[in-house]
Amino acid sequence: MKCLIVQPIHADGFAALREAGVEAVLCPDAGMATVARMIPGAAAVITRNAGLSRDAIRAADALKVVVVHGTGHDHVDIGFATERGVLVCNTPGLNARSVAELTLGLALAAARLIPAADRSERSGVHGFREAELFVELHGKTALIVGWGATGALVGRMLRDGLGMRVVVCSPRIADLDGFERVASLRDGLAQADLISLHTSLRPETRGLVGTEALAEVKRGAILINTARGALVDETALAEAIADGRIRAAALDDYSVNAAIGPLAASPRVIFTPHLGAATNDALQRVAVAAARTALAVLAGERPATALNLQMDARP
Repeated sequence: MKCLIVQPIHADGFAALREAGVEAVLCPDAGMATVARMIPGAAAVITRNAGLSRDAIRAADALKVVVVHGTGHDHVDIGFATERGVLVCNTPGLNARSVAELTLGLALAAARLIPAADRSERSGVHGFREAELFVELHGKTALIVGWGATGALVGRMLRDGLGMRVVVCSPRIADLDGFERVASLRDGLAQADLISLHTSLRPETRGLVGTEALAEVKRGAILINTARGALVDETALAEAIADGRIRAAALDDYSVNAAIGPLAASPRVIFTPHLGAATNDALQRVAVAAARTALAVLAGERPATALNLQMDARP
């Protein structure tokens, strides 16, 4: 039995598959043409942010399960997988600690413009400290948009570690564990000194932080996005950065050319290459969970993390 690995995963994930007698085959690249060529004969696929396209699924002849390494599944064609009788699962929550720690680091880096300060010092240009304005986070208000495992952990870190007042915009979550819920995103934006995005990408959240939302932002706020790049309208953000409505922004996910586009012109914008879940600790946990999820489906089980719940899947 074969499991196709679209993008590299931690060695422990490969080991879990091999120990169960499953051949783990790594694609030489994550292009969907390559995946479509290699997918025949695969009963399972493990994919990361490359997802799995309709054409790749169509090329499969033995596929029973697609497992997303992590939470985000917007690049997997779940509808077509359902039509083909293929179960799609993810592995949520296991990288929350790593993403939350990066979020905290980015918040501090944005408040003190640490990357720009480093570049200034390395270039031998003096006067950066006098030219820029820096802020503390203690005692300020943080808005958490999306209260899943990561958002909730970030909220606790900011409250307990930095003494911030934390408010939450997450209408789909009933229990906020004592944290204050804002009446609307607009209400939260008007209060927040720090805005941290942790919601999933859905039709209603695409472009969530755009021209209208940014017009409501408390002037001088900091924006952190360690969720999905498409939550933010980058053109509108560049304008808000330029006129000072947004003091600084740190983005861990963004459009292909954002880091060389208008946003890159500002020293108050920080880019990181999707580092949120990229710690050895998180990669090991998620890889093993992904492998075990694939094995469970191949053994006839239906994991609780199945995403196409409407499908009567029979491996």
